[in-house]
Amino acid sequence: MGSKPGPVQIVTVCKEDHSFTLDEEALERILLTPTVRDKNVVVLSVAGAFRKGKSFLLDFMLRYMYRKGDENWLGNDDEPLTGFSWRGGSEPETTGIQIWSEVFPIQKSDGSEVAVMLMDTQGAFDNQSTVKDCAAIFALSTMTSSIQIYNLSQNIQENDLQQLQLFTEYGRLALDEIRLKPFQSLMFLIRDWSFPYEYTYGFKGGNEFLEKRLHVKEAQHEELQTVREHIHSCFTNISCFLLPHPGLRVATSPTFEGQLNAVAPEFKEQLKILIPDLLHPDNLAEKEINGNKVTCRGLLEYFKVTRLSCLCLRGSLLAFLLCLVHCQT
Repeated sequence: MGSKPGPVQIVTVCKEDHSFTLDEEALERILLTPTVRDKNVVVLSVAGAFRKGKSFLLDFMLRYMYRKGDENWLGNDDEPLTGFSWRGGSEPETTGIQIWSEVFPIQKSDGSEVAVMLMDTQGAFDNQSTVKDCAAIFALSTMTSSIQIYNLSQNIQENDLQQLQLFTEYGRLALDEIRLKPFQSLMFLIRDWSFPYEYTYGFKGGNEFLEKRLHVKEAQHEELQTVREHIHSCFTNISCFLLPHPGLRVATSPTFEGQLNAVAPEFKEQLKILIPDLLHPDNLAEKEINGNKVTCRGLLEYFKVTRLSCLCLRGSLLAFLLCLVHCQT
């Protein structure tokens, strides 16, 4: 009998010397499972600043994946939320990169099957990580994912776009060589949105808001134009979802364990829209490298050829990212 599904650490960050190691054996156990190894893979990753609810969101995705077809997939009012480790408070929880140990086979409407992998990343810009650490984690998750969720709080600030530019700079290197957009789907997820009277919750208001934020204007400073042009040029699809605050009981209670009876009704309503849409079989973008779809077996090789642990142990972020870019050519 197999072990119970759970989060598996695939990238570990050493706090002492800020080096990175990749657990190839763990990846092999997951990606070479006979039921999924030859299926095209969908990699959904959530990245962003620390303590902004990334793991919390992923656990609702897990709940949906295990309860597909159940109208009450959100669960009972008093049911604790389990899966990827999360907790309230001000200190970071996730370190490095984790993936869920079970890859989910999903059938699309055309009869084809894909394998869905969920990825959780270390929160950026905590008090233990260097800028290099944050850039490497974000870059790796973006390069290996087919759907990257950029998890932000309350708004899209200019520094959020500038931080994203740091990673898309390296994607631009790939553009120069293969003339394809190096990354696939990017979704800005704005948490705790407080202005539904300006832009409504959900995709409609989110995409209207994003269009305004990413619009390139002649009157803008060149630096602001460059940031926006890079983002547009590096992702095939860009969208935005505005999510309300989950409620004060969620934010302030030290005993909160994810029970829905403590979550604000409007937050639950938007989860019922966001997650089924995001994980709808026909909305799942399969991972591509140089325009070719990648299987779980191919994704494993993609991780391996980066030689992540060796490059990062030498402390060369640029060499690490260049290697990732080279693997797509």
